[in-house]
Amino acid sequence: MTTVAENPVQSQLTVRPLQPTIGAEISGIDISQPLTPAVRDEIRATVLRYKVVFFRDQDLTQERHEAFASEFGPLYSHPGAPKADPRPTAIHRISSDDFKKVAKSHAPQPGDDSWDPYHTDTSWRLVPTWGAVLRAVHLPAVGGDTVWVDAALAYQGLSDEVKERLDGLHVTHDFRSALHAAGHDYPIVAHPVVRAHRETGEKIAWVNYTQRPTIIGLDRAESRDLLSAVHDQYRKPENQVRFTWRPGSVAFWDNRAAVHYAVRNYGDTSRLLERILIADEPQWADL
Repeated sequence: MTTVAENPVQSQLTVRPLQPTIGAEISGIDISQPLTPAVRDEIRATVLRYKVVFFRDQDLTQERHEAFASEFGPLYSHPGAPKADPRPTAIHRISSDDFKKVAKSHAPQPGDDSWDPYHTDTSWRLVPTWGAVLRAVHLPAVGGDTVWVDAALAYQGLSDEVKERLDGLHVTHDFRSALHAAGHDYPIVAHPVVRAHRETGEKIAWVNYTQRPTIIGLDRAESRDLLSAVHDQYRKPENQVRFTWRPGSVAFWDNRAAVHYAVRNYGDTSRLLERILIADEPQWADL
């Protein structure tokens, strides 16, 4: 199914869903150019509906990348972003070389559970960022896809018994070791395992498996049991969309509604993407 939004100023916006509830390609638009309010709102509505959207064949400079992201809210500068660029920037390099350093600083500790690294960005913050815009800069010849998971479908796939057990529980998000390596600190925070999306109302299972998750108030075995149930749903292909990067590719996702997984199957080949995070509006309900 393809849907089209008409606008008298912008070129035609075409939306092609990739999976029933997650992932859509948007074409017919040059996002390096300023957006009209109508087109901006249509893109945002599509992100809310499909959790992650993709643009192909875009020619974005860093400045235009920032300008596009800023159409959707204030930009957030990640404390782990390299400070090599003297110009203040919200761009965070996602580099295969940098990943090795981050992985070393955030390596599992003795006794940690081993999970596939499904995660959402900045869940270690009290109010995480709501959106992320990621663009391809340098890609391996083959490999390096990214998988996004519909966290609402993941919740729906849980048994009624697990849903009941998860109700009202909170899971910790611990990013301290990586922050310490970058010269920062932040306390461990906990978020509800099951969250209601503020705008869509969908219930979502929201766990970051890269940040030593532990469910508060449960013994280790029961916490692991419940986290494994959510993890199993994340791993189901029917809850996922998988995106193959090409030069000029851009992904824009709702960080509150989806988790993602970077497929690192390209060996020692260099890979570089650049990400910009969009800050969420703090709400008393989040505090």
